[in-house]
Amino acid sequence: MSKTLTEIAKQLSTPKKVKKTVPEKTKEVEEAKPVPKVQLIYAFNGIGKTRLSCEFKRLIAPKKDDENQEPSFTCNKILYYNAFTEDLFYWDNDLNQDTEPKLKIQPNTFTDWILKDQGQDRNIITNFQHLTNDKLTPNFNEEYFFKDKEGKDVIIKAFSEVTFSLERGDDKNSGYLKISKGEESSFIWSIFYTLLDQIINVLNDAEPNDRETNQFDQLEYVFIDDPVSSLDENHLIELAVNLAVLIKSSQSDLKFIVTTHNPLFYNVLYNELKNKVCYLLERFEDGNFALTERHGDSNKSFSYHLYLKQILEQAIAYNQVQKYHFTLLRNLYEKTASFLGYPRWSELLPDDKQAYLNRIIQFTSHSTLSNEAITQPSEPEKNMVALLLNHLVNNYSFWQQEKQHG
Repeated sequence: MSKTLTEIAKQLSTPKKVKKTVPEKTKEVEEAKPVPKVQLIYAFNGIGKTRLSCEFKRLIAPKKDDENQEPSFTCNKILYYNAFTEDLFYWDNDLNQDTEPKLKIQPNTFTDWILKDQGQDRNIITNFQHLTNDKLTPNFNEEYFFKDKEGKDVIIKAFSEVTFSLERGDDKNSGYLKISKGEESSFIWSIFYTLLDQIINVLNDAEPNDRETNQFDQLEYVFIDDPVSSLDENHLIELAVNLAVLIKSSQSDLKFIVTTHNPLFYNVLYNELKNKVCYLLERFEDGNFALTERHGDSNKSFSYHLYLKQILEQAIAYNQVQKYHFTLLRNLYEKTASFLGYPRWSELLPDDKQAYLNRIIQFTSHSTLSNEAITQPSEPEKNMVALLLNHLVNNYSFWQQEKQHG
């Protein structure tokens, strides 16, 4: 049954009712199964993982009336990491001088806590370098000076901006760099990861009076949305293993929801985490969704090439073929060719291979020139998508369910 994202958020946060037979009474009784410690969700790109994280946040911790409240990683009951977490960070490129690009950190309680109060900047740097380059070094502006009303010098711990440099090992560095978007995401994840590590340690003290701070006492959920989009496989595995170790170290009632589009990341977490429930998030043509429990790793639970085939079939059936469906068709041909050992995916095309290849390439090129923009597919071009999909399915051993007669 299809649901809205709000309904799926409720599903993730509501104890599941199950029927259980009581032998002594020879009858079924209904009992509530608690929300799992870890819920692992796989969804293909563009399905709605980030929107789900936002709906979950709104459900668990509705926004206060005060629109001027400071931005933060958390809203009392939920700590979240998603694409919007990056809104806490923005670049001051010093465009006039072009000499000192800085990554600014908007004032918020939790980066202040992890940097100023806990002094975890060194651990953040270490975590960041593990995911990127051990020479690429963040430099926090730890202090700044000003004079008070009496003219006395006052030193304030800042941690309000970061510069990046490549250390050369001879007490010299490259000067200030503008890092890539992937490196920036890794840096923000490193802050979040270090913050989460500290919070878990705080909450592992069962007695609230023994905790070094009580600002996390109301925290119930940690929602982590796809932190691996820019990592290579080695660093992706390292991040997944480290995250799993961190989650397993949590002894409080804290619950974790992790979403991803990456099968390798999913599989590592699936194998590392024992007490979890796994789901596949799907979106339908009507804009609704389904969250289906799955058992086994990604190889048993779902397959990307079959998902591409399903999306194309739906678009053809509803006459909704768009430009991006040519990209999906090309991806399906590439994956099939790779599996079957063909050196070029174009070898799987029908007889007039070059003509079909040219048209697919025209629709899937990454040209940014406006005068080369491709219009919406015409009816013959939509029919070509159907023809090429049927050709692939019928000629390269895709299993097809037999039609029932009667």
